[in-house]
Amino acid sequence: MVRLLSLLLLLPLLALGPAGDRPAYRLFTAQGQAADYDQMLTQLATADVVLFGEQHNDPIAHWLELQVAQDLNRLKGPGKLVIGMEMFERDVQLQLTQYLAGTLPDSAFERQSRPWPNYATDYRPLLAFAQAAQLPVVATNVPRRYAQQVARGSLAALGALPAADKAYMMPLPLKVDYELPGYQKMAAMFGGAGAHGGGSQTIIQAQALKDATMAYSIRQNLKPGQTLLHLNGSFHSDNHDGIVAYLKTGKPALKVLTISTVSQSQLQILDKENLNLADYVLVVPADMTKTY
Repeated sequence: MVRLLSLLLLLPLLALGPAGDRPAYRLFTAQGQAADYDQMLTQLATADVVLFGEQHNDPIAHWLELQVAQDLNRLKGPGKLVIGMEMFERDVQLQLTQYLAGTLPDSAFERQSRPWPNYATDYRPLLAFAQAAQLPVVATNVPRRYAQQVARGSLAALGALPAADKAYMMPLPLKVDYELPGYQKMAAMFGGAGAHGGGSQTIIQAQALKDATMAYSIRQNLKPGQTLLHLNGSFHSDNHDGIVAYLKTGKPALKVLTISTVSQSQLQILDKENLNLADYVLVVPADMTKTY
């Protein structure tokens, strides 16, 4: 009887997994409720746009992005998934399309497309999957030279550009909502005198140019019945602003779901400051190995 009682007490512990298990990540809803991958995936498949907000040097986020792409493609079926990437700028779309079609070799693509330094480890596997599955991939970001012009001066610097250059960004003029939470946070980081003051205004304008151009690219490349999975830094979609705000401005009926990647010292509960960042929050250990 004693042995039976001991076994019954032990069963709940066994169900939780081996003692000392160290999970690599946990998923939570916006409200901090524990979520599982299949639950999240089922909901993501119903969206027009999924914004996967990553920390650019986090290997768990990159791994999960690939899993989500593979599983959404399986769930949606042929011709129903499109991938968009902040990591490629609109003026290299031709090279990206040629690479996926197999007409541009790896070495030439990497010379011509200005890939990020962590491309080989973090983004090349996703492109390899897209190539094998014949998925379109959209280069969504504004070329950085234009964002740098705005950051150094202001949006007025774009007015003198030729029409061929303006084709690589969202249609001008660009309206910036300085009250968005993300832009307010940038103001506090860079200016400290409000979003309209100090040196923060042009930095926010450059960020808005990126957000608005990515949103415009997504709308341009999304057909009815499709889901566009977009990879971007979390800051571009946290708090459902940034890209989300510009998507809703252009197409308010779009169903947009977001994921945000955060680091925490513990994975049992969602820290208060990470509540409501996104529809789903991917929590990774603070001491997780980084790719750079």
